[in-house]
Amino acid sequence: MSKKILILPGDGIGQEVTSSAIQILEFIVDKFNLDFSTKILDVGGTAYEKFGSPIPEDVLVSAKEADAILFGAVGAPQWDNLSWEDRPENALLTLRKELNLFANLRPAFLFEELSNASPLKEKIIQGLDILIVRELTGGIYFGEPRGVVKDKNPNYAFNTMVYNEDEIRRIAKIAFESAQKRKGRLCSVEKANVLEVSKFWRSIVTEMSEDYPDVELSHQLADNAAMQLVLDPNQFDVIVASNLFGDILSDIAATLTGSIGMLPSASLDSSFKGMYEPCHGSAPDIAQQDIANPLAMIGSLSMALKYSLGEEMVASKIDLAIKNLIKQGFRTKDISNGENYLKTSEVAQKIIENIENE
Repeated sequence: MSKKILILPGDGIGQEVTSSAIQILEFIVDKFNLDFSTKILDVGGTAYEKFGSPIPEDVLVSAKEADAILFGAVGAPQWDNLSWEDRPENALLTLRKELNLFANLRPAFLFEELSNASPLKEKIIQGLDILIVRELTGGIYFGEPRGVVKDKNPNYAFNTMVYNEDEIRRIAKIAFESAQKRKGRLCSVEKANVLEVSKFWRSIVTEMSEDYPDVELSHQLADNAAMQLVLDPNQFDVIVASNLFGDILSDIAATLTGSIGMLPSASLDSSFKGMYEPCHGSAPDIAQQDIANPLAMIGSLSMALKYSLGEEMVASKIDLAIKNLIKQGFRTKDISNGENYLKTSEVAQKIIENIENE
């Protein structure tokens, strides 16, 4: 049966980097005779301008039918003053919630050839390879009640952090199983010293560890974990965290590699259908300049092939082609020290040539 891929380029550089991924997708479909069907739809601010909604109904319908979604990026300053329902970011959160994409996998790794691009000293960052497993559909981002009260003195706003046992268990299961496939170490991050939700989180994860005797479980408070990521990132293998803390820690980890433009991500449901997107945003300040780094988007395509589309061999070929591109000395502007760099529109062809030459 044909696998369905929905492509949502979005706004800003999302459109440019997604174009690169589409070019490679079309190539591998032809080369490896893959039975994929694709659909491209507008989302985010681009969709709002055309249809009056950041996530038109046909996007949600198509997303629910898809085996994998390639998502570029959304947002730009011109839409910042819209109501939340109309803002581009609402499209992303709606897709995560409606598709129950509760597990966000964010690898943070460093190519040896790019160690000098990291803000950390090479002796600290060398060999970086971390996987952050972030809970994505619960916690304070979605908790109720929430709101702003303007008829009191003083005015105030409030949000609710809440996790039930099932939500914690399913994300912890993904994290433990991921650690089993890696170095066998899992660090659970929360704020159990001050938050009841975090105390509950820690108790559940600790209990579950009895079912994974081959995984070494540790716990860190979120503020300390953020500091440790900078001081000694290689102490970590897999990190599991709530929506809020996972959001913060994954962005810190991404910057350690020297460029957030290098890192892909996967957001999965319980059946491993998922949405795949680069960790960077829409970067409107560099949009339409042909200088964005598309490797995170291309890496996200690779993750889609691995987790949702059943083509791990093809995914490994893309991963190797990216590694070879870096070894060959090719750089995009964000990781280049000079004026000689690949334009966004030139990267996909280099990746394709490397796949052809493997």
